[in-house]
Amino acid sequence: MASSQATSDSDDVVNSTLGDAVIQGGTDLPSGMTPEQIDAIGTGKVPIHRAGKYRSPLANPSLGGPATVKVGFVISEIRDYQIQDGSFSAEYFMSFTADKPVPKLHPVFTNGHDTTCTALVDVETFRFYRCTGTFTSPVDLLDYPFDRQRLDISVEDAVYGVDTLVFVADPRRTSLDAGFRISGYSVASVGANTFKHQYPSRFDADDLYVSRYRFTLELDRFAQSAAFGVYVPAFIIVLISLIGLWVPAEELEVRSNAGAPMLAAAVLFHYSLIQSLPATGYLTHADKLMLGVYVSLLMNMTTTWVFMIVEEERIDFWFRFFRAWTPPATVLVMAASVWL
Repeated sequence: MASSQATSDSDDVVNSTLGDAVIQGGTDLPSGMTPEQIDAIGTGKVPIHRAGKYRSPLANPSLGGPATVKVGFVISEIRDYQIQDGSFSAEYFMSFTADKPVPKLHPVFTNGHDTTCTALVDVETFRFYRCTGTFTSPVDLLDYPFDRQRLDISVEDAVYGVDTLVFVADPRRTSLDAGFRISGYSVASVGANTFKHQYPSRFDADDLYVSRYRFTLELDRFAQSAAFGVYVPAFIIVLISLIGLWVPAEELEVRSNAGAPMLAAAVLFHYSLIQSLPATGYLTHADKLMLGVYVSLLMNMTTTWVFMIVEEERIDFWFRFFRAWTPPATVLVMAASVWL
């Protein structure tokens, strides 16, 4: 039955690999196994294959070894990329070229939903699809606003495992359409890889690996936009606050107005930044920058508060001291926030 599947694409998905399967019995378990090992394999009355490397009901030992399937993947468009949850919509072409006849493929996208594929060519050794779908990929914001994001599209066959087909990435057929653009980002790299994946045991005798293909598009945020959108406002806030160092110590109200409003501006600016990003368990580069801004503003405001408690004859000394050493200290703090 397995050999007939290799030459017919009209078979139904259900029970398509059970042609030479039998129901598992007590004699099918290897002798000398511990109770823990037996429990791990399972003793349920599930279909198994006695021949071949894998016992799973999804195995296909009668096929005579797996086919090598080269996968081509060309992205024509990516829309609606959302940094909050890593979701995006894509339109793409996908091809499967086998080195021998294989059963009908049932591609499923492990990180996608609402996917639709139209078969343009469907023969025993070659399948070609045009697809659309929505996908999600993990978001990495550690280096934000100079972050690099990975947009992945992963596909595997819904039925067959590595004893039926093994995917191989075809680098010559992995690319982007001419004129590809995505708003706010530049393309850093395009690539693909394949690997064997094993799910946690879903049923007794579930020992079959599946071959998975993953297309990866890496995107870099535009550096100029990131600098003007994050770094320039932060440094302007700090520079304006430093103006108060040259206001005479007697003008405490004027000196205070150079620090407190800038602190409010920094908080509001930081709030606007984090509103556009998802919550993370780490500090982004922008968070570290804003910590430097807060520390710098705190140092500046402290130079004003000191004049409220020092003796009058010492005011001139502290005025000159703060004016000489606060700017260099601020530079060190901001440099640390940028480079650490």
